[in-house]
Amino acid sequence: MGCTEPVAVAFAAATAGSLLKGRTASVLVRTDPGTYKNGLAVAIPNTRGEKGNLLAAAVGAVVRRPELGAELFSGLPRARLAEASALVKAGRARIEVDYSRRGIYISTEVRAGSDRAVCVLEGGHKQVSLLKLNAKFIIKAPGRSGAKPRLPYKEALRKASFRDLFRAAERVTPEELAYIKKGVEMNLAAAREGLKLKKVGYYVQDLIKKGYLKRDVISEAKLTAAAATDARMAGVPVPVMSSGESGNQGVVAVLVPWLVGKAFKVPERRILKSIALSHLVNSYIKVFTGELAPICGCAVAAGVGASVAVVWQRGGADPRRTALAVNTVISDIGGMLCDGAKSGCALKVASSADSAIRAAWMAVHGEGITDEEGFVGRTAEETIRNISLISTAGMDKVDRIILDIMSAKRP
Repeated sequence: MGCTEPVAVAFAAATAGSLLKGRTASVLVRTDPGTYKNGLAVAIPNTRGEKGNLLAAAVGAVVRRPELGAELFSGLPRARLAEASALVKAGRARIEVDYSRRGIYISTEVRAGSDRAVCVLEGGHKQVSLLKLNAKFIIKAPGRSGAKPRLPYKEALRKASFRDLFRAAERVTPEELAYIKKGVEMNLAAAREGLKLKKVGYYVQDLIKKGYLKRDVISEAKLTAAAATDARMAGVPVPVMSSGESGNQGVVAVLVPWLVGKAFKVPERRILKSIALSHLVNSYIKVFTGELAPICGCAVAAGVGASVAVVWQRGGADPRRTALAVNTVISDIGGMLCDGAKSGCALKVASSADSAIRAAWMAVHGEGITDEEGFVGRTAEETIRNISLISTAGMDKVDRIILDIMSAKRP
């Protein structure tokens, strides 16, 4: 519920705060650049539109309920919000960005009375690598100092091929399919709430109603995915199923294959399996590009995952057509920049849905971008490694410039 990065910051602060007694005296947060960027301009649920990681940290430090996990902002009491806001206004909540960090890194230090608690998340939005109260370590991840924790599922994905992902999708259990169906329902419910806001999704729908756009599967996917993102970025207190540790990517990865499958009367079980594949592809790409890359994950990860899922719905595990879909999406919108989570993400989600469906339809018919053009490769795996290299090595300075521009606009 809410944007992933502020939720993670609040979770870290709540985990530290849960070790303390008495009223919260101060909060200090240090994050990697990507987490800082993604939490700068996005609204927090149940705060009447207030924004940012700093308030999220203060909320977590006073609520102190880490057991709520990613729904920490649900049912936020007004008294707790007022207490958190007072910490921020008094300058007793501070945030710093650590430019040396890559990937998810969130360190929160919470003080109450004479006690000090620290919680560090690394490698995942709920992955606690360090937790201590004063000088006593409660959790300390093994390994050399400064080493990034390696999560087993990410390591498995890093070694996988698309054939492995196809096999995994085929082995999805009925219980897992039921879980995925709940995600579909959750994300559709978020879209219904988003249409009430008169933002991106609403105006795509308005163009359809007035006859300027045709009501078809592409328009339906664009407006539905955009509306769900509108709701999230505005801080509407509705949960979504995420993908690759991103709520907006979950919106694309789940809703696009679902809506396309329903439009083409694909059996529901097959649609749900294709969504499992969409999740797998999205997460596979992100182990190479990084969790918080300078390029938009809704485009190069979730958009690709959705496109591969649609190809699989219609033709099964076909490496050649899959590669065409991957190449076409990345060739089309691979240069889309990430400038943090905010209302404009709904525009990028709409573009990703459009590109995913178009690329899939081309690929199903044997058409798409090949390795003769641009930076795409001979295989899907090679293309993903190429865009990863561009993102991690080629755009490192670009990310810092974007963050500097964004930070300079804040008082």
